[in-house]
Amino acid sequence: MSKEEIKPVPLPATSAAQQGDNIAHALAGAGGGLLSMTLTYPLITLSTRAQVESKRAQSSTYDAAQRIVQREGLSGLFSGLESALFGISVTNFVYYYWYEWTRAFFERAAIRSSRASKKLTTIESMIAGAIAGSATVLITNPIWVVNTRMTARSQSSSDHDEKSLPGPNTVSQPKKPSSTLSTLLSLLRTEGPSALFAGVLPALILVINPILQYTIFEQLRNVLEKRRKVTPRDSFLLGAIGKLLATSITYPYITIKSRMHVARPGKAGDGDEDGKGEVGMIGALRKAVREEGWGGLYKGIGPKVTQSVITAAFLFAFKDALYEASVRMRRKGLTGLAGK
Repeated sequence: MSKEEIKPVPLPATSAAQQGDNIAHALAGAGGGLLSMTLTYPLITLSTRAQVESKRAQSSTYDAAQRIVQREGLSGLFSGLESALFGISVTNFVYYYWYEWTRAFFERAAIRSSRASKKLTTIESMIAGAIAGSATVLITNPIWVVNTRMTARSQSSSDHDEKSLPGPNTVSQPKKPSSTLSTLLSLLRTEGPSALFAGVLPALILVINPILQYTIFEQLRNVLEKRRKVTPRDSFLLGAIGKLLATSITYPYITIKSRMHVARPGKAGDGDEDGKGEVGMIGALRKAVREEGWGGLYKGIGPKVTQSVITAAFLFAFKDALYEASVRMRRKGLTGLAGK
């Protein structure tokens, strides 16, 4: 068998075929995101609450999980899951669509220029990630603001009710979680539509996270593809490596973004220096460092890195499996049409 015959999937010849391929990647990414998010969501809850809680409430991940279960029941670990699943499906669909669109553009350019390899270079991978990431942030930020509010909701209410986190002898009754719609309507009523775009600046800066993640993934994948066909298991491991490095580097900005999502205008101390309620990225950064030291920027990094690495690993594995399944279905469909 010749080398040309074992290439996995040829570059689509028509714009319609390329469009179909982009959508297949986007749907596979959305499906992979739903599955991986569901598996790891309790770790997201623990990390988000650690990022936004007060310094005096600092505790181990195990203690934090115990307190959440005491106050809210096991469902507290899945607070905001509904909006998170919606958010991750939209986020991944938008991201993968634009990433694959940009990738196809660079691959066509490589073919036209008669470049030896049509694989993306490191710079091209970074540009593709930047375009896809920026489009994703602008479209999905409101979803993640609502999700962060829902996830951090009981931490805030418990601080007001008890003035301290409950100890072993102070077990509160589980509280009924707010729905996504009620959280959204409450936010719009009390703070206005602009609150839905809180944290956009650090989120745009955080586009560096998927840029690093996908650049590392693509380059490692290119190296492996020279030796053999990449399997979903390989994608699992490569995705984990890429996400581990990317999240470890960008975590302080993740913390600031979460705090800006829950900050409320008009309240002194929510990231502003003069109590005027003007919450900004620099103000939130200075407040965190002033009150908690540089270590405050890394609160919750344990569960976050664990969750991010596991989620990314499952995401890449699920996405590859779902994409390959969609390719097989399309081929069967075309074969069936040709046979008629």
